[in-house]
Amino acid sequence: MKLYIGNKNYSSWSMRAWVLLTQAGIPFDEVMLRFDAFTPDSQFKTALRKVSPSGKVPVLLDGELAVWDTLAIAEYLAEQFPEKALWPHDKAARARARSLCAEMHSGFTGLRTHCPMNIEASLPEAGALVWRDQPAVRADVARLIAMWRQCLDAHGGPLLFGDFSVADAFYAPICMRLRTYALPLPADIAAYVQRVCELPGVKAWIDGALAEQDFLDFEEPYRLSR
Repeated sequence: MKLYIGNKNYSSWSMRAWVLLTQAGIPFDEVMLRFDAFTPDSQFKTALRKVSPSGKVPVLLDGELAVWDTLAIAEYLAEQFPEKALWPHDKAARARARSLCAEMHSGFTGLRTHCPMNIEASLPEAGALVWRDQPAVRADVARLIAMWRQCLDAHGGPLLFGDFSVADAFYAPICMRLRTYALPLPADIAAYVQRVCELPGVKAWIDGALAEQDFLDFEEPYRLSR
């Protein structure tokens, strides 16, 4: 299998699929398509059109089959590798995990808009202003806290459903955002974020992001340079 991804520092959707594969120990080849622009004639879009009808990353190729959209990739991997238990075994927990992932897929637009993923950066000053001025961000974080706490309490941790699952991979980029912008979190939720960051698959992605040394101005609303 091959996984096409964008820049590790910026591409949150790529991170979800890559972390899921890596943390689960599923072998794959990484194909990096670095962002240059998102215009139709950009090198990124030109290369991506050869493998993805959506023109977005990530894309999983399994032989001649292309699977795009992170949630579809997760479901495909769960079917192909049932022994990896990517979803919880319990039916109710599995339904809840899928609900969390679907909510991530379609929600948290305030946090995603005002706190774009930027693993290499440390932006507590920007985070403080966002927290002060953006009620949608405060609402998103409140929802995260309630949702994560309920899962951690119900399943005893250390991760959302006990062991690593698709849900943790889906929320790993959110953990990156919370850390980059130093948004306020209660101790139990901050501890969960730290545990996610220490997962080998997540740490490997972070290390890759730090090694890139790219600065893309169209991904940097809060900095003029590194």
